[in-house]
Amino acid sequence: MVRSVYIASVEGNTGKSTVALGMLETLLHRTPKVGVFRPLVSSASERDYILELLLAHDGVDFAYEECFGVTYESVHDDPDAALEEIMRKYRSVADKAEAMVIVGSDYTDVSSPTELSFNARIAANLGAPVILVLGGRKSGGGGGRGLAESGPRTPEEVAAIYELATPELTKAHASLLAVVVNRAGEDDLTAIQEKIRKEAGNPELLVWAIPEDRYLVAPTLKAVMHATDGYLKSGDPQLLDREVLGAMVAGMTMENVLARLQEGAVVAIPGDRAETLLAVLMAHAADTFPSLAGVILYGGFELSEPVTRLIAGMDNTLPIIHSPLNTYQTTIRLTETRGRLAADSQRKYDTALSLFEQHVDADALAAALELATPEVVTPLMFEWQLIEQARSNRKHIVLPEGDDDRILRAASTILQRDVANLTILGEPFEVRHRAIELGLDISKAEVISPFDDVLRDKFAREYQRLREHKGMTLETAYDLVTDVSYFGTMMVHMGLADGMVSGAAHTTAHTIKPSFEIIKTIPDVNIVSSVFFMALSDRVLVYGDCAVVPDPDAGQLADIAISSATTASAFGIQPRIAMLSYSTGDSGAGSDVEKVRTATQLVRERAPELLVEGPIQYDAAADAAVAASKAPTSEVAGRATVFIFPDLNTGNNTYKAVQRSAGAVAIGPVLQGLRKPVNDLSRGALVRDIVNTVAITAVQAQHVEKIGGYHTKPITVLTDEEIAEANL
Repeated sequence: MVRSVYIASVEGNTGKSTVALGMLETLLHRTPKVGVFRPLVSSASERDYILELLLAHDGVDFAYEECFGVTYESVHDDPDAALEEIMRKYRSVADKAEAMVIVGSDYTDVSSPTELSFNARIAANLGAPVILVLGGRKSGGGGGRGLAESGPRTPEEVAAIYELATPELTKAHASLLAVVVNRAGEDDLTAIQEKIRKEAGNPELLVWAIPEDRYLVAPTLKAVMHATDGYLKSGDPQLLDREVLGAMVAGMTMENVLARLQEGAVVAIPGDRAETLLAVLMAHAADTFPSLAGVILYGGFELSEPVTRLIAGMDNTLPIIHSPLNTYQTTIRLTETRGRLAADSQRKYDTALSLFEQHVDADALAAALELATPEVVTPLMFEWQLIEQARSNRKHIVLPEGDDDRILRAASTILQRDVANLTILGEPFEVRHRAIELGLDISKAEVISPFDDVLRDKFAREYQRLREHKGMTLETAYDLVTDVSYFGTMMVHMGLADGMVSGAAHTTAHTIKPSFEIIKTIPDVNIVSSVFFMALSDRVLVYGDCAVVPDPDAGQLADIAISSATTASAFGIQPRIAMLSYSTGDSGAGSDVEKVRTATQLVRERAPELLVEGPIQYDAAADAAVAASKAPTSEVAGRATVFIFPDLNTGNNTYKAVQRSAGAVAIGPVLQGLRKPVNDLSRGALVRDIVNTVAITAVQAQHVEKIGGYHTKPITVLTDEEIAEANL
């Protein structure tokens, strides 16, 4: 039976899209197939932004046209017929899903006093319990009208709204599952929960309160541009996604404008006030003034050719938007522009999920919906398990490539969702300034220059000591450790970070060569290798080695198998190792088969606790029916989880074939065999890939700590001056 939940509000602008997104994430982590549905939309021709947001989520695979019911106009014409159509369209989606998130109407209709009643009636007829979303702020609970301000409601005011709303649900025979108060005052969260439970007369009622977040309700600069009928005249188009935290109309002298600039604000300047525009651009570029979101040149005036040329020579990235509106029109449009949680705003997306995860008990919601523990593991479930495992014992990861926007975007997501603690390498002002320009929050990250005098000196002395047998001098080491790969690796070696992730802008050799020299391999493992996690539709397999070792000999192949089994165990996958070949058992001969046979025997000798089979063909390792005829007595055949390929050519081609043909998600490569984790990114890595790799690295670091680790406490390396002072 499909499990469904109906998210309804009692007024507009409560931010129920945040709750809908959090609920969707909760279901996708526990159920393979989740659908979404909007019973009421404003227009059949204009796409609904909440529905688009939910459909854009990984793991939701439904067409937009099948996921909405009817328009408000249809309800006006014939409510009963509209309800029948809603039920029919809902059923066509629900029949293909195991769980459903249904999002109620937005109160944009003129008949809003009866809107909750109709939502309750829909929920009752669809058999979906209701999560009631109440607004924690006045003026509709949505932060007022755009950039205008409004205050929080008191706990008593919120409880009064609950008191008015629940009879509508009861009257329509709708079942209340939980109450979420969104955009509440930070200091009133507990008091709000207590007041509502008291009003309900039910101390066990599921009630949560989510605080207001200024970025989540702020409009993007792109939204402001559209609201003012403008276009981007100059500046970096990527910065149009930055949130606008305030607005000012620069209708005063230049000195007074500069004195009133605020962080994240958009400044509206008359198009014929070139001197004010130039002053604002210079202030934005200086570290003594706030960082602005953008400039709107209004009035329809064109800048003169000398001024345009001057701005071009300033290498300005701040977006300058040209608008034809006058002062009054511009001011009204700015104050009415509202923020929306949209699929293309990564910061809003991350913030919404983080708020939901921090303040709503997802396990309690899942239990209330009676969601069973899933028997399959989808790619999305595996990624969620990675994030959850990384969060359970946060580790410190260093990201050397602070000049790459993808790294900064991933860092913002990692920090927002508490996946790991981060150090980013780069010049602190430049890194933080770029993050602010992109509308990203990396304030929790440590940003260190690789030319930091103290660390550079300590790292150079330690590196020279490690490589002295190779003729390394202190002068050479002093220059070498400023390379970000060496600097990051030294941080890991000396206990200042638990792991490193790099490679978005550097080659694999550049990323991992320092780790071979400095961190070195685990005792009894003679080779660094790699695995891919292959997330199929219903399970996760481990493939090794598909990225590092071209043609391992039997001993190296045994090392790869043992390391891969250790990696699998660290991520909750029970290792059953298949040593792959073109023949199974004793059916074939030749040097290639003998290499695999010898490697299998070495694994049994070195790690007798592991289940291993080889040589074995892929079909016999993966398919129970084939295994029954080719290897009927094997404990691995037909149920292998770790697949070890005889060489890089076979492994690399196989993982790519499975990735493309079977639609598997390939997560990796994950390096293994090092004393501490260092992982390499593809230079085409997406933000999601970087987040996953950081989570994997953090889990590897947890495993190092669990088994005793190597240098798990920071090493203090004293300079000559410190040693002399200590001796005194």
